[in-house]
Amino acid sequence: MPEDADKPEQTPVEEPVEEFITQEAPVEEEKFKELGSMYAYVKDAWKSPSSDSTKELYHQRLIEYRRGGSFTRVEKPTRIDRARALGYKAKQGYVIVRAKVRKGGLRKHTIKGGRRAKRKGMNKITMKKSIQRIAEERTQKRYPNMEVLNSYWVAEDGTHKYYEVILVDPHHPVIKADPKINWIGKGSHKNRVYRGKTSAGKKGRGLTKKGKGSEKSR
Repeated sequence: MPEDADKPEQTPVEEPVEEFITQEAPVEEEKFKELGSMYAYVKDAWKSPSSDSTKELYHQRLIEYRRGGSFTRVEKPTRIDRARALGYKAKQGYVIVRAKVRKGGLRKHTIKGGRRAKRKGMNKITMKKSIQRIAEERTQKRYPNMEVLNSYWVAEDGTHKYYEVILVDPHHPVIKADPKINWIGKGSHKNRVYRGKTSAGKKGRGLTKKGKGSEKSR
């Protein structure tokens, strides 16, 4: 008889590595669900763009923006999360333009006579429109064949604010064939930015608030 016949059969021992993987997998999956998608990471990074993690990149962009013109066409949106939330799609017919607008109140000429100094009304004279609405309207004037869909903030320095404006070509075949955006080609949406139909325009017209505190906003 062989020598191994008298020995009892050995039961296989489970390796602790497999047990560790099965126990920790659900925990990692829960952590991943809490963190969210890629857009959540981008959104968190843009809450404080001048923080330590993105400070160098933000300042490099500011140098580039200052040297650029008042209107610069951009291939892709800088803030993909805001662009997608405001209606942007990576398809033909959509255009992104970065607009540079001055900060602060209106620039008024010095009044040399005819009133007291306190009645000059030089400083702290602001428009009822926001700087963002001014950026949208100037971009529409620069691109008259397009329609402004929305816009979002990207940067600001001591003298200027920079917004990326989403433009749509209402006559493009791709836009006409898309039922989710072809409404922008109707006559009721012609020059919509001048009539406060964008998100910034509705906010300035007081359409985002109701009840107490918003009696005079509309």
